[in-house]
Amino acid sequence: MKEKMEERRGEKVTGRKGESLLTACWRLFPLSPFLPFIFFTVACNTRPLPPADLSQGGWKVQQGQAVWRAKKTSPEIAGELFLATNATGRTVIQFTKTPFPFIIAQTATNSWQLEVPAQNRKYSGPGKPPARISWFHLPRALNGIVPPAPWVFQKLENENWSLENKSSGERIEGFLNQ
Repeated sequence: MKEKMEERRGEKVTGRKGESLLTACWRLFPLSPFLPFIFFTVACNTRPLPPADLSQGGWKVQQGQAVWRAKKTSPEIAGELFLATNATGRTVIQFTKTPFPFIIAQTATNSWQLEVPAQNRKYSGPGKPPARISWFHLPRALNGIVPPAPWVFQKLENENWSLENKSSGERIEGFLNQ
């Protein structure tokens, strides 16, 4: 039974005799209201990373200081830098302006997470982290891996270093104690 469904200005859209459009869609596609939920639950497994247990063996922990500028027009923020890496590929980096953590970035072999506590925001996803976020490139750059363009990593005098995106003006400059 094929019936044409059409919308007329000011009239109720119907299918079978007096059936509303919502009822008709439910009849034809009973799971349609749940498709977005099903898609995001199955396809985008973005569970937050569990807290890193630094008491387990294999972690290399470094602390230091850094100055971060989010973009060309932003002021520079000086703070403490904490970096932990392990052989499994997991990294944790935290930039803090005592007593407030500004940035907490974590990576695992197949997922990433970025927290911005001052804005009460948390982002996470599967796979590689977003290329535009400097904090994910810093641990790798410190281990000698060249970051992707437009990021530039430089070793400076006295064990200092900088990671900069010349086009956006974002820059992190600092040092870590060995």
